[in-house]
Amino acid sequence: MVRIKKGEYRILGIMSGTSLDGLDLALCVFHYRQRKWSFRIEKAHTVPYAGDMKKALREAHSLQAGKLIQFDHEYGQWIGKQCNDFLRNVTPLPDLIASHGHTVFHQPEKGYTFQAGNGHNISVETGIPVVYDFRKTDIALGGSGAPLVPAGDELLFSEYDYCLNLGGFSNVSYKADRQRIAFDICPVNIALNYEAEKLGYAFDRDGKLGKKGVIIEELLHRLNSLPFYKIPPPRSLMREWFEKEFLPCLADYSNNVDILRTLYEHIADRTALALNSCRKGKMLVTGGGARNTFLVSLINNQCKHELVLSDPVIIDFKEAMIFGFLGLLRYLDKINCYRSVTGAMRDSSTGILVNINNL
Repeated sequence: MVRIKKGEYRILGIMSGTSLDGLDLALCVFHYRQRKWSFRIEKAHTVPYAGDMKKALREAHSLQAGKLIQFDHEYGQWIGKQCNDFLRNVTPLPDLIASHGHTVFHQPEKGYTFQAGNGHNISVETGIPVVYDFRKTDIALGGSGAPLVPAGDELLFSEYDYCLNLGGFSNVSYKADRQRIAFDICPVNIALNYEAEKLGYAFDRDGKLGKKGVIIEELLHRLNSLPFYKIPPPRSLMREWFEKEFLPCLADYSNNVDILRTLYEHIADRTALALNSCRKGKMLVTGGGARNTFLVSLINNQCKHELVLSDPVIIDFKEAMIFGFLGLLRYLDKINCYRSVTGAMRDSSTGILVNINNL
């Protein structure tokens, strides 16, 4: 086991979410003093996915086995090149890169998951040690492999009672009965972007499209009645569920603006239902959805908690930063995944460590 040293660790955290907005890179410095972790983000940037890359990621799940393996390595090499561009003129270079990769398959109930973006290629391209493939150990231990961010919430954001992330899917993390509780709530940007694209927009900025619509009560009832929402935590959402269970509910309706408005109401309903039974507290809101003023206002109207919108850098790069932190914990052989969150048989230190300098 690596002993935690006094001083600082420089880590580059990388995240690619299901909403396909782009590749988030956050160069972070972590300190451990008086048995407490702290952080700062020195530099952050999102590399938007060009049309070809977005299409490749969106369709990766349909590739045959050999082509998928090839894409895994090519995408890892591409990530490595983005790291090199991002780190140009940065001194000193990070001690470690921690990359979540991009989720292609996530079927924990069947015992497997797959995040593209091979860490060996990232390490070869950059010459920097890499931690990647964070979910498989937990799934092998009987867990859902998600959400993983709660370890970072616990150790870096303890001043908040709740941490709500509004990304491709929303998830929440909080402390109850001396253990961390976390679970996925519902689709957010993966659904909103899907409908916005039908109207010719990459996303619905500030909810300007959706707020023009009218709630389709029948559709809202169908969405709120999906069996997933009756599953108690731990629970996690995935692209496969969204395509198989969620999208068919939308297929019977043609007014995309009204569908969008209904999706907003659904997200607010599910968030309030998930959290209003808990004690009142201060809730940090991050992720791309936190920049959608209409969505945040709807959640604020229905939710009893005090919503806190942090620094824009935290809003946009909290997940990339936390995956950097999870990679650091893995490097130190410290717990970075909680059984109370995923349902695994035990806590674990998850992620594959690749150090090209030792090969």
